[in-house]
Amino acid sequence: MSNKSNNTSPHSSLHYDVVIIGSGAAGLSCALQLADLGSIAVLSKGPLPEGSTLYAQGGIAAVLDGEDSIASHVSDTLIAGADLCDQQVVEFTVSHSREAINWLISNGVKFSRSDDNQYHLTQEGGHSHRRIIHSADSTGHEVQTTLVDAVKNKPSIDLFEQHNAIDILTENDSSANKKPTSHCYGIYVLNKESDEVDVFQSRFVILATGGASKVYLYTSNPDVASGDGIALAWRAGCSVANLEFNQFHPTCLFHPQANNFLITEAIRGEGGLLKRPDGSRFMDEFHPKAELAPRDIVARAIDHEMKRLGTDCMYLDISHREDDFIKEHFPTIYQRCLNLGIDITKEPIPIVPAAHYTCGGVKVDITGKTDVDGLYAVGEVAYTGLHGANRMASNSLLECLVFAKSVSDDIRKRWNQNAVLPEAKPWDSSRVTDSDEEVVVHHNWHELRRLMWNYMGIVRSNKRLERAERRIELLQQEIREYYKNFHITSDLLELRNLVMVAELMVRCAKQRHESRGLHFTLDYPNRDESLDGIPTVITPPKL
Repeated sequence: MSNKSNNTSPHSSLHYDVVIIGSGAAGLSCALQLADLGSIAVLSKGPLPEGSTLYAQGGIAAVLDGEDSIASHVSDTLIAGADLCDQQVVEFTVSHSREAINWLISNGVKFSRSDDNQYHLTQEGGHSHRRIIHSADSTGHEVQTTLVDAVKNKPSIDLFEQHNAIDILTENDSSANKKPTSHCYGIYVLNKESDEVDVFQSRFVILATGGASKVYLYTSNPDVASGDGIALAWRAGCSVANLEFNQFHPTCLFHPQANNFLITEAIRGEGGLLKRPDGSRFMDEFHPKAELAPRDIVARAIDHEMKRLGTDCMYLDISHREDDFIKEHFPTIYQRCLNLGIDITKEPIPIVPAAHYTCGGVKVDITGKTDVDGLYAVGEVAYTGLHGANRMASNSLLECLVFAKSVSDDIRKRWNQNAVLPEAKPWDSSRVTDSDEEVVVHHNWHELRRLMWNYMGIVRSNKRLERAERRIELLQQEIREYYKNFHITSDLLELRNLVMVAELMVRCAKQRHESRGLHFTLDYPNRDESLDGIPTVITPPKL
């Protein structure tokens, strides 16, 4: 196959050693780590750079300073995760943080430096040290574009833009002397440009599809964050875990033209203050760390004050810092706000919480393996145990990098194992027709996102969750009927996946009878210490 972006012909069947679904930091890192072994296909639902990585502003948490320590980073992560992190996974991830940063630098990523030419480290909520290495306030853009350039220079990697995954191909093995297992051997994919379904067969499939924050009405995430990998894995027979823990970023720009623009945590790390409309501070009333409290506490505090005062937003004020400092450290935010008529060197930024990160996901082990043999998950799509009940700022890109290496190392060990793949059947669309009611998809999309915001949002209750469950069940019935009878579209696939993930989120939330981290319920407002270290795990029924 030729390298660069590819368009397959109608009903193509392609064979690769590894198929990676997703083209963010997790997927591209896996591709680069495996490029020397064999043929790699990277599938991107939209343009190759588009995804959550591109929009990550703050940076990457790593132990790089002599006054910092692995033990301190581990401790901060465990505290932020509210005693629900897997300590072994936290220690594994943090201990490989310097190696991950060095790998990025070796691939050409340029990080900001201080006046003494040392890498500049900033501090964010939940961290007790300056350990966030960054590229001004557009770290994700620097990482993403550098990795895209790197994969384009690898002849063994083929890139497929505008390809939307439909379902994973699996085969059950219940032969004698073996425990019943399920094997992955490829995936059905909608080519959005040809409007045909292609088959990608491979020895290994890596899910690197990101999170599911588009399930909510207000989110900082790009449109592609529709929970595809979680739904794909669930339908293939994989367990999921901790999907009740959805992080709401405390500070998204509140403006009709802002289009989900995120205001980085680093502004608070550099002295930004949260204020009410009257200019008074409030975070010191909620937590001793005030503005540097973990994100779940800050988001709930903002939500509380908005509801108490009946206002549309709160404010984040960095204007007391020097103008040059603000422009140098936050050039993207400064310019974006200025374009909207807000000069952050002179006035506060209007902000609201918005769904930002999916802390749960497809259950994997420390090598990224799922319950299905040959199927891996890495990045936000996966539940590794790193984040627990709340992800600490800037640990997400770190997880992508460390576990991309872990997944790649495991595949490397298995590379020479003989595997005969069954031949995949072509996609059958002979009994479906074109729909003349596309409005159904759009209506259900908006209904789902609004009900999840209202009933499964920052604050929950048993009654709200039951309402959500009933409405989701009705939506699923309608979507299943629609999916069965009409030609598939990308919007329909995303809606099908989102409604599945919404159901799993609500099921997880109903099982956790306590308030912890990002899961706060009025019916169980206190934490149950007997549940420390115990994730919520849901396993699909055996077919």
